[in-house]
Amino acid sequence: MKCPAQSSQKRVNTTARVQKKNYVCRLLVHYKMVPFEQNEDTTVFINNLDERCTKTLIWELMLQAGPVVNVRFPKVHTTERHLGYCFCEFLTMEDANYAVAVMNRLRLYNKVIHVRKIEPRKTSIDKGRSCELADVGATLYVGNLDCNVDEKMLYDVFSAYGNILHTPKVARDPDTGAPCGYALISFSNFDAADQAIDAMNDRHLMSKPIEVTYSFLRKTGRKRERR
Repeated sequence: MKCPAQSSQKRVNTTARVQKKNYVCRLLVHYKMVPFEQNEDTTVFINNLDERCTKTLIWELMLQAGPVVNVRFPKVHTTERHLGYCFCEFLTMEDANYAVAVMNRLRLYNKVIHVRKIEPRKTSIDKGRSCELADVGATLYVGNLDCNVDEKMLYDVFSAYGNILHTPKVARDPDTGAPCGYALISFSNFDAADQAIDAMNDRHLMSKPIEVTYSFLRKTGRKRERR
């Protein structure tokens, strides 16, 4: 027979765990750390949205292409305003493809929206990274970035995990200024960097699942190049 005190303590511990889980879930939603759980084959990415666009509006618009399962608007945690893009999950892949065909470049609130399929997550480890690496501190490499991701968006997203030493730096082509698809973000401590990796690696930022790892220097002969 269980001791009443032990049963009471067990209920207290269970309640505390549930409350902590609910609190963490609220934080995940609040800080956009929620895993991308939609069916990637039936989900489209909608960009260049006016700030007046709402979940209901996009839902009703996309219904013209086919049955909608879910619409998700990532938001800036400090203002609760959306970032100008969203994800729309359809019932079938055919509906998603049809939405891309008929909704892309549609004008909404006098802005031309862009609708395209999202890129799937990587399912295999890149075996080509076998060269010797040197650690460079609490600096993160953020790769596979959508071409529309800029420094402000990266700061808004990653500052939720800790103090960023300076504005994130998106690598750009020196001749054209076009983004190279990756950025570097330096945190003031490793705890914050670890949290950012755990929360954001393989998560979708705009249309692509991003890669978030510690930044290293790749040793290639006499030179050492940042990966």
